[in-house]
Amino acid sequence: MSTMQATGGHNAACCNIPPVVTSGYNARGTYGEYDGLKTYVTGPDEATKGIVVIYDIFGYFDQTVQGADILAESDEHTKYKVFMPDWFKGEPCPIEWYPPNTEEKQKNLGAFFGKNPPPGVAEKLPGFVKTLSAKHPDIKSWGIIGFCWGGKVVSLTTSNAETNPFSVAAECHPAMVEPEEAKGIKVPLIMLASKEEPDDKVKEFEANLSVPKHVETFKDQIHGWMAARSDLKDERVKSEYIRGYKTVLEFFGKNWK
Repeated sequence: MSTMQATGGHNAACCNIPPVVTSGYNARGTYGEYDGLKTYVTGPDEATKGIVVIYDIFGYFDQTVQGADILAESDEHTKYKVFMPDWFKGEPCPIEWYPPNTEEKQKNLGAFFGKNPPPGVAEKLPGFVKTLSAKHPDIKSWGIIGFCWGGKVVSLTTSNAETNPFSVAAECHPAMVEPEEAKGIKVPLIMLASKEEPDDKVKEFEANLSVPKHVETFKDQIHGWMAARSDLKDERVKSEYIRGYKTVLEFFGKNWK
């Protein structure tokens, strides 16, 4: 684990995460539309900071929606308005395709990634944030968090300093970790890896970051424990799900100017 944090910000003991619902979660937010995309929206209207959530390939799962609500409301010092757009337009990857342990599943997943490449979303994000800013002028600064496939989107977006609209970033169990992308990232970044991400790639990515950072591997958690694949009925998974969101919120609280 490595942490290099900016000075300032508020105390690390920032978070009061509500009891996590293991199944049958009732979302606290609502769905709107931005740039033609259905978007889950949660958090107080008076917020001056906004977070864009890039879900994993499985789309709107209760675990991911609950995570968005946690991000919006759990920091005792700063409330965030959170937006999670539906990049897949109602056609996410069926979770039954994962893990890809048959030839058919591998073929289906390959086709899905071909139809939904992370660079395509990364290219659209600056415009999407402009639309959000126009409709929510009280929000003066933006952060981003991505899960799995969405983690790759975060790397691609934030490593392009000319177009990156975000002031802070988080990647949770990111897919396709590419250490070279870290060299271009100029905003504080937290990466929470699972036991399934290549350890050498994670370490090299960390070494290439020259910004305030927190890189940590949750060594007994699967790829997806903070999003759709999280088995919240398992007490260990639930505790690490909570710790993951708390760690992200604490990093944002300290490093988001």
